[in-house]
Amino acid sequence: MKIIVVMPMYNERPNVEAVVSAVLANGPAWHVLVVDDNSPDGTGDVADAMSETDPRVQLLRRPGKMGLGTAYRDGLTHALELGADYVCTMDADFSHDPAVLPRLWELARDVGAAHGSRYVPGGGTRNWGLLRKLNSLLANVLTRLVLRVKMGDCTSGFRCYRRDVVARMDVASLTARGYAVLEEMLFRCKRVGVTPAEYPIVFADRTAGESKISPGESLRALALLLRLRFSGWRPAAARR
Repeated sequence: MKIIVVMPMYNERPNVEAVVSAVLANGPAWHVLVVDDNSPDGTGDVADAMSETDPRVQLLRRPGKMGLGTAYRDGLTHALELGADYVCTMDADFSHDPAVLPRLWELARDVGAAHGSRYVPGGGTRNWGLLRKLNSLLANVLTRLVLRVKMGDCTSGFRCYRRDVVARMDVASLTARGYAVLEEMLFRCKRVGVTPAEYPIVFADRTAGESKISPGESLRALALLLRLRFSGWRPAAARR
């Protein structure tokens, strides 16, 4: 069995070695695919050096900063090409605890997909200001209303999918460039008939590096939600 954790990175040199090592510590089935957008701080070079000493580490180096959405698109697609039986996604800054990954995998094994959730009993956030909490809660309310999904946390990037679910979602055609890709993936997951299970997590704000979230992300996410709501997208099998 091969479980590949896709980790988009940009200027994450302070974190890359530690977070990759923490994922691999979950056991021999665990692999990491670092998607690096030619980080000026040498993040990709660190990941490349790790890949030379451990075959469970792979690097997908892209020519420049192209956005989180395309990083997920390319990373998930490449993970399938590498033969992943399960594909996970997570942040590279320890906001997501790598030790939780096996719990997400267990749930995804049974139902097809799982999210680490801040907004179910036992979940929460740490070191967040009021404005960030309000933005997150508003994004989740809008996603539930517009996409008509019954999820506590629609915007978590800490996820695990079974291979067949990723394939049916046709991830190579994801359109979002930024963080709105998380809502687009949830939308497609619903359209293929899978409701992700939720596992409570405490999201801790990053301890090293800088946040990549820009002020315009909320507006772009709302625009995408409206487009998805009236989209005719269906999985390939349903279009035949």
